[in-house]
Amino acid sequence: MVSLLPLIIALTVEHSNARTHSLIYFRLGISDPSHGIPEFISVGYVDSHPITTYDSVTRKKEPRAPWMTENLASDHWERYTQLLRGWQQTFKMELQYLQNRYNHSGFHTYQRMIGCELQENNSTTGFLLYAYDGQDFIIFNKDTLSWTAVDHVAYTTKRAWEANLNELQYQKNWLETECVAWLKRFLEYGKDILQRTDPPLVRVNHKETSPGITTLFCRAHGFYPPEISMIWMKNGEEIAQETDHGEILPSGDGSYQTWISVEIDSGSSDIYSCHVEHCGLHLVLQVPEESDTIPLVMKAVAGSVVLAIILAVVGVLARRRRPQVSEQNGVIYILTPHL
Repeated sequence: MVSLLPLIIALTVEHSNARTHSLIYFRLGISDPSHGIPEFISVGYVDSHPITTYDSVTRKKEPRAPWMTENLASDHWERYTQLLRGWQQTFKMELQYLQNRYNHSGFHTYQRMIGCELQENNSTTGFLLYAYDGQDFIIFNKDTLSWTAVDHVAYTTKRAWEANLNELQYQKNWLETECVAWLKRFLEYGKDILQRTDPPLVRVNHKETSPGITTLFCRAHGFYPPEISMIWMKNGEEIAQETDHGEILPSGDGSYQTWISVEIDSGSSDIYSCHVEHCGLHLVLQVPEESDTIPLVMKAVAGSVVLAIILAVVGVLARRRRPQVSEQNGVIYILTPHL
Protein backbone atom coordinates (compact mmCIF):
# COMPACT_ATOMS: atom_id res chain seq x y z
CA MET A 1 0.00 0.00 0.00
CA VAL A 2 1.42 3.38 -1.04
CA SER A 3 1.46 6.22 1.46
CA LEU A 4 0.78 9.63 -0.06
CA LEU A 5 1.81 11.61 2.99
CA PRO A 6 3.53 13.80 3.72
CA LEU A 7 2.30 16.04 0.93
CA ILE A 8 3.99 19.41 1.22
CA ILE A 9 2.65 22.73 0.01
CA ALA A 10 5.18 25.54 -0.07
CA LEU A 11 3.68 29.01 0.24
CA THR A 12 5.60 31.96 -1.14
CA VAL A 13 5.46 35.38 0.40
CA GLU A 14 4.63 38.64 -1.10
CA HIS A 15 3.39 41.04 1.47
CA SER A 16 -0.13 41.51 2.90
CA ASN A 17 -1.86 40.94 6.18
CA ALA A 18 -5.38 40.04 5.04
CA ARG A 19 -6.47 36.61 6.21
CA THR A 20 -7.87 34.32 3.54
CA HIS A 21 -9.15 30.74 3.46
CA SER A 22 -9.02 28.42 0.49
CA LEU A 23 -10.35 25.07 -0.69
CA ILE A 24 -8.21 23.49 -3.41
CA TYR A 25 -8.30 20.09 -5.10
CA PHE A 26 -5.21 18.84 -6.96
CA ARG A 27 -5.34 15.94 -9.40
CA LEU A 28 -2.21 14.44 -10.91
CA GLY A 29 -1.85 11.89 -13.67
CA ILE A 30 1.50 10.22 -14.41
CA SER A 31 2.34 8.42 -17.64
CA ASP A 32 4.94 6.07 -16.16
CA PRO A 33 4.13 4.92 -12.60
CA SER A 34 7.28 2.79 -12.44
CA HIS A 35 8.90 5.63 -10.46
CA GLY A 36 6.98 4.39 -7.41
CA ILE A 37 4.27 7.04 -7.69
CA PRO A 38 0.63 6.01 -8.36
CA GLU A 39 -0.51 6.83 -11.89
CA PHE A 40 -3.33 9.00 -10.47
CA ILE A 41 -3.55 11.02 -7.26
CA SER A 42 -6.17 13.43 -5.95
CA VAL A 43 -5.62 15.55 -2.84
CA GLY A 44 -7.91 18.12 -1.23
CA TYR A 45 -6.70 20.99 0.97
CA VAL A 46 -8.34 23.57 3.17
CA ASP A 47 -5.73 26.29 3.51
CA SER A 48 -2.54 24.21 3.77
CA HIS A 49 -4.18 21.29 5.59
CA PRO A 50 -4.78 18.06 3.64
CA ILE A 51 -8.39 16.95 4.09
CA THR A 52 -8.87 14.16 1.52
CA THR A 53 -6.78 11.81 -0.63
CA TYR A 54 -7.42 9.30 -3.39
CA ASP A 55 -4.93 7.33 -5.46
CA SER A 56 -4.96 4.61 -8.09
CA VAL A 57 -3.49 2.06 -5.67
CA THR A 58 -6.03 2.31 -2.85
CA ARG A 59 -8.86 3.36 -5.22
CA LYS A 60 -10.61 4.99 -2.27
CA LYS A 61 -11.29 8.58 -1.30
CA GLU A 62 -10.28 8.87 2.33
CA PRO A 63 -10.27 11.62 4.99
CA ARG A 64 -6.97 13.15 6.07
CA ALA A 65 -8.26 15.24 8.98
CA PRO A 66 -10.14 13.94 12.05
CA TRP A 67 -12.83 16.58 11.72
CA MET A 68 -13.59 15.34 8.20
CA THR A 69 -14.08 11.80 9.50
CA GLU A 70 -16.31 13.01 12.32
CA ASN A 71 -18.64 15.15 10.19
CA LEU A 72 -19.08 13.31 6.87
CA ALA A 73 -20.99 10.03 6.64
CA SER A 74 -19.72 6.90 4.90
CA ASP A 75 -21.93 7.43 1.85
CA HIS A 76 -20.08 10.69 1.14
CA TRP A 77 -16.79 8.82 0.79
CA GLU A 78 -18.39 6.04 -1.27
CA ARG A 79 -20.03 8.49 -3.68
CA TYR A 80 -16.87 10.49 -4.28
CA THR A 81 -14.77 7.34 -4.55
CA GLN A 82 -16.87 6.36 -7.58
CA LEU A 83 -16.49 9.83 -9.10
CA LEU A 84 -12.71 9.76 -8.67
CA ARG A 85 -12.44 6.32 -10.24
CA GLY A 86 -14.04 7.92 -13.29
CA TRP A 87 -11.59 10.82 -13.13
CA GLN A 88 -8.73 8.33 -12.97
CA GLN A 89 -9.75 6.88 -16.34
CA THR A 90 -10.34 10.35 -17.81
CA PHE A 91 -6.87 11.51 -16.77
CA LYS A 92 -5.25 8.42 -18.27
CA MET A 93 -6.94 8.98 -21.63
CA GLU A 94 -6.28 12.74 -21.69
CA LEU A 95 -2.62 12.27 -20.80
CA GLN A 96 -2.20 9.68 -23.55
CA TYR A 97 -3.86 12.10 -25.98
CA LEU A 98 -1.46 14.91 -25.01
CA GLN A 99 1.58 12.66 -25.34
CA ASN A 100 0.45 11.70 -28.84
CA ARG A 101 -0.18 15.31 -29.84
CA TYR A 102 3.21 16.45 -28.52
CA ASN A 103 4.90 13.28 -29.82
CA HIS A 104 6.21 12.49 -26.33
CA SER A 105 7.06 9.22 -24.63
CA GLY A 106 8.38 8.27 -21.19
CA PHE A 107 7.60 10.11 -17.96
CA HIS A 108 5.09 12.97 -18.25
CA THR A 109 2.51 14.56 -15.94
CA TYR A 110 -0.96 15.99 -16.36
CA GLN A 111 -2.36 18.16 -13.59
CA ARG A 112 -5.65 19.80 -12.68
CA MET A 113 -6.22 22.36 -9.96
CA ILE A 114 -9.61 23.71 -8.99
CA GLY A 115 -10.61 25.76 -5.98
CA CYS A 116 -11.82 28.95 -4.40
CA GLU A 117 -10.71 31.53 -1.86
CA LEU A 118 -12.72 33.37 0.77
CA GLN A 119 -11.36 36.78 1.70
CA GLU A 120 -11.65 38.51 5.06
CA ASN A 121 -14.25 40.91 3.59
CA ASN A 122 -16.32 37.87 2.47
CA SER A 123 -15.48 38.33 -1.23
CA THR A 124 -14.57 35.18 -3.16
CA THR A 125 -12.48 34.07 -6.12
CA GLY A 126 -12.45 30.80 -8.07
CA PHE A 127 -9.89 29.16 -10.33
CA LEU A 128 -9.57 26.11 -12.57
CA LEU A 129 -6.55 25.23 -14.66
CA TYR A 130 -4.72 22.32 -16.24
CA ALA A 131 -0.99 21.84 -16.69
CA TYR A 132 1.16 19.47 -18.72
CA ASP A 133 4.65 18.65 -17.42
CA GLY A 134 4.32 21.42 -14.84
CA GLN A 135 3.56 24.13 -17.41
CA ASP A 136 0.23 25.88 -17.95
CA PHE A 137 -1.85 24.11 -20.57
CA ILE A 138 -5.34 25.61 -20.43
CA ILE A 139 -7.01 28.01 -17.95
CA PHE A 140 -10.71 28.58 -17.31
CA ASN A 141 -12.19 32.08 -17.27
CA LYS A 142 -15.47 31.78 -15.37
CA ASP A 143 -16.55 35.36 -16.13
CA THR A 144 -16.46 34.88 -19.91
CA LEU A 145 -17.24 31.13 -19.88
CA SER A 146 -14.14 30.49 -21.98
CA TRP A 147 -10.75 28.77 -21.85
CA THR A 148 -7.35 30.36 -22.44
CA ALA A 149 -5.06 28.05 -24.42
CA VAL A 150 -1.28 28.36 -24.26
CA ASP A 151 -0.38 26.61 -27.53
CA HIS A 152 -1.81 24.92 -30.63
CA VAL A 153 -2.47 21.63 -28.81
CA ALA A 154 -4.34 23.40 -26.02
CA TYR A 155 -6.28 25.38 -28.63
CA THR A 156 -7.78 22.14 -29.95
CA THR A 157 -8.91 21.30 -26.42
CA LYS A 158 -10.25 24.84 -25.99
CA ARG A 159 -12.51 24.54 -29.04
CA ALA A 160 -13.86 21.17 -27.92
CA TRP A 161 -14.56 22.26 -24.34
CA GLU A 162 -16.13 25.60 -25.29
CA ALA A 163 -18.63 23.76 -27.49
CA ASN A 164 -20.28 22.38 -24.34
CA LEU A 165 -22.01 25.43 -22.84
CA ASN A 166 -23.73 23.40 -20.11
CA GLU A 167 -20.36 22.18 -18.82
CA LEU A 168 -18.95 25.73 -18.85
CA GLN A 169 -21.91 26.98 -16.81
CA TYR A 170 -21.56 24.03 -14.40
CA GLN A 171 -17.90 24.88 -13.75
CA LYS A 172 -18.76 28.54 -13.16
CA ASN A 173 -21.53 27.61 -10.69
CA TRP A 174 -19.25 25.18 -8.87
CA LEU A 175 -16.51 27.78 -8.46
CA GLU A 176 -18.81 30.59 -7.36
CA THR A 177 -21.35 28.67 -5.26
CA GLU A 178 -20.61 25.03 -4.40
CA CYS A 179 -16.91 25.46 -3.71
CA VAL A 180 -17.52 28.40 -1.37
CA ALA A 181 -20.31 26.51 0.44
CA TRP A 182 -18.04 23.48 0.97
CA LEU A 183 -15.22 25.75 2.16
CA LYS A 184 -17.44 27.42 4.76
CA ARG A 185 -18.68 24.02 5.90
CA PHE A 186 -15.13 22.67 6.28
CA LEU A 187 -14.03 25.80 8.14
CA GLU A 188 -16.79 25.17 10.65
CA TYR A 189 -15.92 21.48 10.96
CA GLY A 190 -12.26 22.24 11.62
CA LYS A 191 -12.59 25.64 13.30
CA ASP A 192 -10.41 24.69 16.28
CA ILE A 193 -7.50 24.16 13.87
CA LEU A 194 -8.34 26.29 10.83
CA GLN A 195 -9.56 29.45 12.57
CA ARG A 196 -7.12 29.58 15.47
CA THR A 197 -4.49 32.30 15.91
CA ASP A 198 -0.97 31.56 17.15
CA PRO A 199 1.26 34.68 17.44
CA PRO A 200 4.76 34.61 15.97
CA LEU A 201 7.93 34.29 17.99
CA VAL A 202 10.33 36.82 16.49
CA ARG A 203 14.10 37.22 16.79
CA VAL A 204 16.53 39.72 15.32
CA ASN A 205 20.24 39.03 14.87
CA HIS A 206 23.12 40.18 12.71
CA LYS A 207 26.20 38.63 11.16
CA GLU A 208 29.18 39.98 9.23
CA THR A 209 28.86 38.18 5.89
CA SER A 210 31.81 39.80 4.09
CA PRO A 211 34.42 42.45 4.92
CA GLY A 212 32.56 45.67 5.72
CA ILE A 213 29.13 44.13 5.13
CA THR A 214 26.73 43.01 7.87
CA THR A 215 23.50 41.10 7.19
CA LEU A 216 20.58 41.75 9.51
CA PHE A 217 18.09 38.90 9.96
CA CYS A 218 14.55 39.07 11.32
CA ARG A 219 13.04 35.60 11.81
CA ALA A 220 9.45 34.70 12.73
CA HIS A 221 8.26 31.21 13.59
CA GLY A 222 5.48 29.35 15.39
CA PHE A 223 2.68 31.48 13.87
CA TYR A 224 -0.71 30.61 12.38
CA PRO A 225 -2.41 31.50 10.07
CA PRO A 226 0.39 31.93 7.52
CA GLU A 227 -0.57 35.49 6.52
CA ILE A 228 2.11 37.74 7.99
CA SER A 229 3.64 41.12 7.20
CA MET A 230 7.35 41.89 7.73
CA ILE A 231 9.48 44.90 6.75
CA TRP A 232 12.87 46.39 7.58
CA MET A 233 13.07 50.10 8.40
CA LYS A 234 16.06 52.43 8.44
CA ASN A 235 15.78 55.52 10.65
CA GLY A 236 12.00 55.11 10.59
CA GLU A 237 11.71 54.73 6.79
CA GLU A 238 10.84 51.48 5.02
CA ILE A 239 13.63 50.01 2.88
CA ALA A 240 11.67 47.58 0.70
CA GLN A 241 14.05 47.52 -2.29
CA GLU A 242 17.04 46.28 -0.33
CA THR A 243 15.12 43.65 1.63
CA ASP A 244 15.36 39.92 0.86
CA HIS A 245 12.34 37.78 1.80
CA GLY A 246 12.22 34.09 2.67
CA GLU A 247 9.22 31.93 1.82
CA ILE A 248 6.47 31.24 4.32
CA LEU A 249 6.98 27.56 5.03
CA PRO A 250 5.32 24.94 7.24
CA SER A 251 7.29 24.18 10.40
CA GLY A 252 5.98 20.62 10.63
CA ASP A 253 3.90 21.20 13.76
CA GLY A 254 0.97 23.04 12.16
CA SER A 255 2.63 26.46 12.41
CA TYR A 256 4.71 28.51 9.93
CA GLN A 257 8.07 30.23 9.70
CA THR A 258 9.68 32.90 7.55
CA TRP A 259 12.40 35.57 7.57
CA ILE A 260 13.55 38.83 6.02
CA SER A 261 17.09 40.17 5.78
CA VAL A 262 18.97 43.25 4.66
CA GLU A 263 22.66 43.98 4.03
CA ILE A 264 24.15 47.13 5.55
CA ASP A 265 27.52 48.84 5.92
CA SER A 266 29.18 47.40 9.04
CA GLY A 267 30.22 50.88 10.14
CA SER A 268 26.75 52.40 9.72
CA SER A 269 25.33 54.45 12.59
CA ASP A 270 21.79 54.27 11.18
CA ILE A 271 19.03 52.72 13.28
CA TYR A 272 17.47 49.58 11.78
CA SER A 273 14.31 47.92 13.02
CA CYS A 274 12.11 45.01 11.94
CA HIS A 275 8.34 45.44 11.92
CA VAL A 276 5.97 42.45 11.99
CA GLU A 277 2.18 42.33 11.85
CA HIS A 278 0.11 39.20 12.36
CA CYS A 279 -3.65 39.10 13.00
CA GLY A 280 -3.67 42.52 14.66
CA LEU A 281 -0.47 41.87 16.61
CA HIS A 282 2.21 44.50 15.95
CA LEU A 283 5.80 43.56 16.71
CA VAL A 284 8.69 46.02 16.66
CA LEU A 285 12.30 44.92 17.14
CA GLN A 286 15.41 47.08 16.97
CA VAL A 287 18.76 45.66 15.94
CA PRO A 288 21.00 45.20 19.00
CA GLU A 289 24.34 46.98 18.83
CA GLU A 290 26.55 44.32 20.38
CA SER A 291 24.72 41.09 21.24
CA ASP A 292 23.71 38.58 18.57
CA THR A 293 20.06 38.33 19.61
CA ILE A 294 17.65 40.52 21.50
CA PRO A 295 14.83 39.42 23.83
CA LEU A 296 11.28 40.51 23.11
CA VAL A 297 9.61 42.93 25.50
CA MET A 298 5.80 42.91 25.44
CA LYS A 299 3.85 46.13 25.75
CA ALA A 300 0.20 46.92 24.95
CA VAL A 301 -0.30 49.96 22.69
CA ALA A 302 -3.64 51.23 21.38
CA GLY A 303 -5.30 47.85 21.25
CA SER A 304 -2.32 46.10 19.64
CA VAL A 305 0.60 44.34 21.27
CA VAL A 306 4.05 45.69 20.60
CA LEU A 307 7.07 43.50 21.18
CA ALA A 308 9.45 46.34 21.38
CA ILE A 309 12.20 48.10 20.19
CA ILE A 310 11.31 49.84 16.97
CA LEU A 311 9.93 48.40 13.68
CA ALA A 312 6.75 47.78 11.85
CA VAL A 313 5.95 44.95 9.50
CA VAL A 314 4.00 44.78 6.33
CA GLY A 315 3.66 41.43 4.53
CA VAL A 316 1.41 39.62 2.13
CA LEU A 317 0.84 35.95 1.55
CA ALA A 318 0.46 35.09 -2.10
CA ARG A 319 -0.17 31.45 -2.86
CA ARG A 320 1.50 30.07 -5.87
CA ARG A 321 -1.19 28.18 -7.59
CA ARG A 322 0.23 26.14 -10.37
CA PRO A 323 1.24 22.87 -8.74
CA GLN A 324 4.72 21.59 -9.52
CA VAL A 325 5.25 17.98 -8.56
CA SER A 326 8.46 16.17 -7.80
CA GLU A 327 9.28 12.84 -6.17
CA GLN A 328 12.18 12.10 -3.86
CA ASN A 329 12.63 8.81 -2.06
CA GLY A 330 9.00 7.87 -2.54
CA VAL A 331 7.68 11.16 -1.10
CA ILE A 332 5.61 13.46 -3.31
CA TYR A 333 6.28 17.17 -3.03
CA ILE A 334 3.69 19.59 -4.43
CA LEU A 335 4.67 23.26 -4.79
CA THR A 336 1.76 25.56 -5.52
CA PRO A 337 2.31 28.85 -7.36
CA HIS A 338 -0.05 31.84 -7.74
CA LEU A 339 -2.83 31.97 -10.30
